[in-house]
Amino acid sequence: MKFVIIGYGRVGIRTARILREEGHEVIVVDESPEKVRRAESDGFETIEGDGSEESTLEQADLETVDAVGGLTGDLNANFAACMIGKHHGCRTVLRIDEDYRNDIYRKYADDVDEVIYPERLGAAGAKTALLGGDFNVVSDLTEKLQLSVFRVGERAAGKQIHDVDLPERARIYAHGRENESLTIPLPGTTLNEGDQVAVIVETDSIETVKTALAG
Repeated sequence: MKFVIIGYGRVGIRTARILREEGHEVIVVDESPEKVRRAESDGFETIEGDGSEESTLEQADLETVDAVGGLTGDLNANFAACMIGKHHGCRTVLRIDEDYRNDIYRKYADDVDEVIYPERLGAAGAKTALLGGDFNVVSDLTEKLQLSVFRVGERAAGKQIHDVDLPERARIYAHGRENESLTIPLPGTTLNEGDQVAVIVETDSIETVKTALAG
């Protein structure tokens, strides 16, 4: 598959590397000459320019791209990049930062395929580990695992977290009621339709997890 990553910072670098390790084609877009040179030295195809501008992203031949990830620290730039990608039929992933409020999330969530907030998810995992929770999966993270957020549908609604039928190596480790922040759930937490859950899952099991949670 072919992916365009906007932003070669902390999140963009790790995402691009994992995708490449799995055999995918990755194009990195950044307006910083220094970051572009770094991406080139790391072996990536690059485009130097503003990823929120259509003229920049068109250089990646968007009609052949499977997904666009707006992964910079600038929410507006990320959203603009996602809207350009969506216009060309790409899957879109929008990064927001930990300090953005729930109303900001709600404003953008319906317009893109996925919203990620690495800082909040990372903090959730750290809190679980500190409290002695079952978070050994962190030590097993490889290029074949990813973090994904799913919205609970009718199929999983009413079930407790420990009763959701997930693949063996998929773990729910954060949960939030509709339009609320994600927090560490108890195994007996009951899911409601519209809730969100963060799951660590093997890449090839994404659709299975989505079916189990969303129906």
